[in-house]
Amino acid sequence: MKKKVFLLMLLAALSLIHGAAQEYVRMPQALKSGDTIAIISPSSTPTREVVERGCAVLRGWGYVPVVGKHVFSSYHGFAGTAEERAADLLWALRDSTIKAIMCSRGGDGAVQVLQRIPLKEFANYPKWLIGFSDATALHSGMVSAGVMSIHGTMCEGIAARSDDDPVIVAMRQILQGQMPVYSVSHHPLDQTGEATGILVGGNMSVFSGLAGSDYDFLNHADKGLILFFEDTGEGMSKVDRMLHQIEIRGILPRLKGIVVGHFSKYKEGESGFETMYDMLHEYLQHYDIPVCYDFPIGHHSGFNWPLVEGCRVRLTVTADGTQLDFRY
Repeated sequence: MKKKVFLLMLLAALSLIHGAAQEYVRMPQALKSGDTIAIISPSSTPTREVVERGCAVLRGWGYVPVVGKHVFSSYHGFAGTAEERAADLLWALRDSTIKAIMCSRGGDGAVQVLQRIPLKEFANYPKWLIGFSDATALHSGMVSAGVMSIHGTMCEGIAARSDDDPVIVAMRQILQGQMPVYSVSHHPLDQTGEATGILVGGNMSVFSGLAGSDYDFLNHADKGLILFFEDTGEGMSKVDRMLHQIEIRGILPRLKGIVVGHFSKYKEGESGFETMYDMLHEYLQHYDIPVCYDFPIGHHSGFNWPLVEGCRVRLTVTADGTQLDFRY
């Protein structure tokens, strides 16, 4: 009888350990001077000038940039066929001399690459991957595989800013293993409160397109997620549908908090709402969670703070402003 009880206790302990392992999202190894960063184009084709300027910046940071074989390829608007773009990503993941990966630009097509990369590839080769916009698809896959990544500006963005720019400073610190704490001003629509959870998100239309797939980070809502999102060129009615897709899947009620970034290139006044934020607030105000509006991320000329996807954070929204703490 004692042996049976002991066996049951052991199995229960192993189950708990297994559950904890499933929730664990690894942080890639910090970079050091002289490390190699691969440039790939999983989406649209960049100009050579943009990539060359980005590489020059990375060299100035003390890293060695290497450009993927198909970065400048062109196939129906994409940087090569899906197989070619996937081959560049697999090369960057599997090559042990490469320590981080930066997307050259966004655009379209990353989802074509994603479905050709088994999740185990991200898990087997945990490296920092940097990008935003269409690269959201890759971030979603990486977090689903248990690896953190960086939602942040790419070649053109880093080339357009000075080394002492706060966005660049934050990016370099993250690559070196130093997690940031961001503080932003109060927005009239903010919903106050405090929450902790695993940060995921990015371009709303891109991660909505992954709904229910193995690469969808929202499948892990039970682990306690804080969701951030932004978009460009999508009207209020389209964003409304995407928000309700999250809701009807039963995910919205399980979120611990929401960070709303910038929306651009849409028609104000659509559907009777003055702004996109007014439309979002109409629905989000009914959830008792902290919500921050106008967080500086997205497709705009201002700040696009680098965010660590898959990192456990503390979101604090008060009448004085919002703090997003990655050191929690």
